[in-house]
Amino acid sequence: MKLRIATRRSRLAQVQTESIMKLLKENYNIDSEKLLIETIGDKRLDVALNKIGGKGLFVKEIEMALLEEEADAAVHSMKDVPFEVPEMFEIVAIPVREDVRDVFVSMNGVYFTELRKGARVGTSSNRRAAQLKLLRPDLEIVPIRGNVQTRIDKIERENLDGIILAAAGLKRLDMENIITDYFAVDGIIPAVGQGALGIEVKKNSINGEVFKKLECEEARICVEAERSFMRTLGGDCHSTIGAYAELEGNIMNIIGIFQVGQKLIKKDISGNKENYIDLGKQLAEKILNA
Repeated sequence: MKLRIATRRSRLAQVQTESIMKLLKENYNIDSEKLLIETIGDKRLDVALNKIGGKGLFVKEIEMALLEEEADAAVHSMKDVPFEVPEMFEIVAIPVREDVRDVFVSMNGVYFTELRKGARVGTSSNRRAAQLKLLRPDLEIVPIRGNVQTRIDKIERENLDGIILAAAGLKRLDMENIITDYFAVDGIIPAVGQGALGIEVKKNSINGEVFKKLECEEARICVEAERSFMRTLGGDCHSTIGAYAELEGNIMNIIGIFQVGQKLIKKDISGNKENYIDLGKQLAEKILNA
């Protein structure tokens, strides 16, 4: 019997799902196949996400396939998953996380620090745009959406000096060679859950235990700490928000950014990793009280 794994149609979503299928086959000799689903977020590329309903746009149709038992599981980018997962589902595993950083892909190999004054840089993310403006107030930010290849094509089509993308997606697509610069995580703080995949199943699904085997505890508690930060702030795709948690032994360090009124506030916090949910909350409160 083959397990069916629901995913978006984009090349990146399929590659991410194939990586999970490979883990199932290599580690547990379990066969699986993809169920490709087109989401509203994929259909409406002409409109900014926050105008048509936000992050859940990449998840809803896929969850319907789980509900109707057309699929045994779904693979999502965790940064697309709203902080409240409907109660009939669960994120049963977060495997080992890929590179969390944002990167700059430039038109002619010009480094970010060497961009001309008033350079045009493409991104559809409020989080990236706001932090780019902190680094370089002179930049012109141009909104772009679409899959990775579409965005890369827009560099020439829209006469951009470069675009900002996630390192994880380019690495998974074997396109690391096009990266001009990596941003340090405290230079451009990543999206909540960036670089992490989540495997979602219907609660009490008979195959839930199979997927649970792919769980990476470190990735789980770091992503859940970031999501706790986002939940406390009520963050969604309208918000300018980012967070990154990492472990050093038993200590968790989290850095976060959030726009309060006209001010972009950046704070960090450290504590025992066992208190990961609470650390996310405390960091959010630290920002709100700043």
